[in-house]
Amino acid sequence: MTSLDEIRAVRLAKLKTLDKSGMISYPIETAISTLLSEARGKFSFLKGKRKPITLVGRIVSLRGHGGSLFCDLSDGKHKFQIYLKRDSLGKDAYSLFESTVDVGDFCEFQGKLFLTKKREKTLEAASWKMLAKSLRPLPEKWHGLLDVEERFRRRYLDLLSNSEVRERFEVRMKILSLLRNFLEKAGFEHVETPLLHPIAGGAAARPFLTHHHALDMDLYLRVAPELYLKRLLVGGFGKIYEIGRSFRNEGIDATHNPEFTTLELYEAFSDAARHRDFVEKMLRVLVKALKKSQKFTYQENAISFEKAFNTITFEEGLSRFALVNNYTALSDSDLALKAKQVGIEIEKGDRKAKIADKIFAKICRPKLIQPTFVLYYPRELVPLAKEYPRRPGFADRYQLVIGGLEIANGFSELNDPIEQRERFLKQEAMREAGDEEAGRLDEDFLEALEYGMPPAAGLGIGIDRLVMLLTDVSNIREVIFFPTLRPRQSD
Repeated sequence: MTSLDEIRAVRLAKLKTLDKSGMISYPIETAISTLLSEARGKFSFLKGKRKPITLVGRIVSLRGHGGSLFCDLSDGKHKFQIYLKRDSLGKDAYSLFESTVDVGDFCEFQGKLFLTKKREKTLEAASWKMLAKSLRPLPEKWHGLLDVEERFRRRYLDLLSNSEVRERFEVRMKILSLLRNFLEKAGFEHVETPLLHPIAGGAAARPFLTHHHALDMDLYLRVAPELYLKRLLVGGFGKIYEIGRSFRNEGIDATHNPEFTTLELYEAFSDAARHRDFVEKMLRVLVKALKKSQKFTYQENAISFEKAFNTITFEEGLSRFALVNNYTALSDSDLALKAKQVGIEIEKGDRKAKIADKIFAKICRPKLIQPTFVLYYPRELVPLAKEYPRRPGFADRYQLVIGGLEIANGFSELNDPIEQRERFLKQEAMREAGDEEAGRLDEDFLEALEYGMPPAAGLGIGIDRLVMLLTDVSNIREVIFFPTLRPRQSD
């Protein structure tokens, strides 16, 4: 078997041949006149014109037939056949093409369209030009992408060799477009907030730390945009959203990547109950547009959006699926014992509510297959949410679970600056007790609240998990172009 180094050496020699011939192997400009999709879609019209057209793309196949060659040209989405004939192209140009061009090269072809005997739409080349000489073979010629890690590491090759992968990311882009269209029709405005925060806040998570040398200050990559979006509510924006990246210094598994994409939206004068209706409507529209139906399959489970989404309280879920009864009467040690029995590791600083949340995530959430709103979480888990009036000690918070995946999280936003300060101080105490994910006291945010923030509801949707759900994959790395990976192990 020819090694990669040997293949590369041969292609480097071909590159020198091109240079000696006077052809520039990596030119600045091209003479493209027609897209491959246009050549196919407007074939009859273009075929009837006297003026030749110019097509460009990557060569993905080459076939020789005596004094002629056929190749398929691709622009990533579309393909078009090119025919090169020695008599028509000229002996020198034909010979140069035959001796220097490989599958993977980008080329330009000028000529006229015709139909082959097999009725294949084709361009007969009158001239050709190299646009970019490839020095390594595409995946069809070697086996480096059989390793799953290498698929993610060399995503560009994964996209070239696997049409399903490309289609999955096209679905991702369509999902984002559909969400933006829905939100803007609903009157929401897209805003942008900082990625660098002086205080890590907005979610219970361990942040990434960096340092700004000119200001000589530490900064954190945002764990959530929430506190800045709420500042915009204070500033008079009533319906806002942001789609962007957040960063959490946490473990990597099937549903977590340290860098991830969320949609967060906030609406003044709304509440969690109204937003549950809103997110249900938004997802129905999204699924209908993508699937042409309100039914789809995720990991062999039939999911239906035809009926109203189910609801269950956090306490009911613990009781029904984890046999943790009468949550409010249990102690920290009671929950810690139950967690150990089901193989959950308890970390320093974990208190009752956090332990219960870990139990719910491991035992209860995977059993929620049909769309289900989980309501009213312990208040200490959500320091930025209002307490639900009819359930003391529980926040007016919900999570939407579909196919066992947490898809959305929302609540009625706390806008009382006095109570918010008390919540922050409790979070600081939890941090001192060892909980590294506890929130920090943010004086600037508290000052903003004191100017007055309207009652509001907030909602966050994990875009990566939503794409997982709607493309039927079980690992988040399949829906992120370039997921975070361990460094390659040296030999």
